[in-house]
Amino acid sequence: MTTRMARHRAALVTGSSRGIGAAVAVRLAADGIGVLVNYRADREAAEKVVATITAGGGRAVAVQADVADADQLRGLFAAAEEHLGRLDVVVSNAGIGSTVPIAQATDADFDTVFATNTRATFVALREAANRLPDGGRIIVISRAGVRPRPGGGLYAASKAAGDQLVRAAAQELGPRQITVNSVLPGATRTDMWADRPPSIGDDEHVAARTALRRLGEPDDIADVVAFLASDAARWITGQAIVADGGLV
Repeated sequence: MTTRMARHRAALVTGSSRGIGAAVAVRLAADGIGVLVNYRADREAAEKVVATITAGGGRAVAVQADVADADQLRGLFAAAEEHLGRLDVVVSNAGIGSTVPIAQATDADFDTVFATNTRATFVALREAANRLPDGGRIIVISRAGVRPRPGGGLYAASKAAGDQLVRAAAQELGPRQITVNSVLPGATRTDMWADRPPSIGDDEHVAARTALRRLGEPDDIADVVAFLASDAARWITGQAIVADGGLV
């Protein structure tokens, strides 16, 4: 059975005031999807994303919430339904990095990274499972690469846990024609990339390691997300799609 997309759909994109999340919000809006733009602290940046969307004739609203707080994240889902009238697409994008070696990492470091990168994914999946209509779309922004670099253990582990939740959710929600996938960006020009540890290398060095000989841009990832949110991706679920320009 083929489930065709309903018109006037709506999406929640966590962490969408900047970087990949902002690009995703703008791209989904370009496809006619109303978007809840989520921010934790930078209201001005979120309002700029909303302004960009509305200037292009799209629908968007900015709502503050810290996804590391489960209650606030649940509130985002209610806000999306209140402001946009429905919810069809969920993009779990918000995340934080970590460059602390395991030997020096504290319990607080672990709790902070896993609350934002793992528990938030779990809560988003649970809320989406209980709120999305049949044929909905869930997309989790994860990470590319299977070998964590020194200092990257907590971040890599937190994202890997999310990928496993995605695979399980895809099986559980498949009978309702809801697809669940991860997108794994490589080196992408964002604030998090700018704050990377020196051991990763400069832009030129990393770009030379990609098949396409450049860094990724947020729009590169947003286009992949938009495809997964579309009817064209109705037969793709439970997948971890690497979008890294052929990084080796």
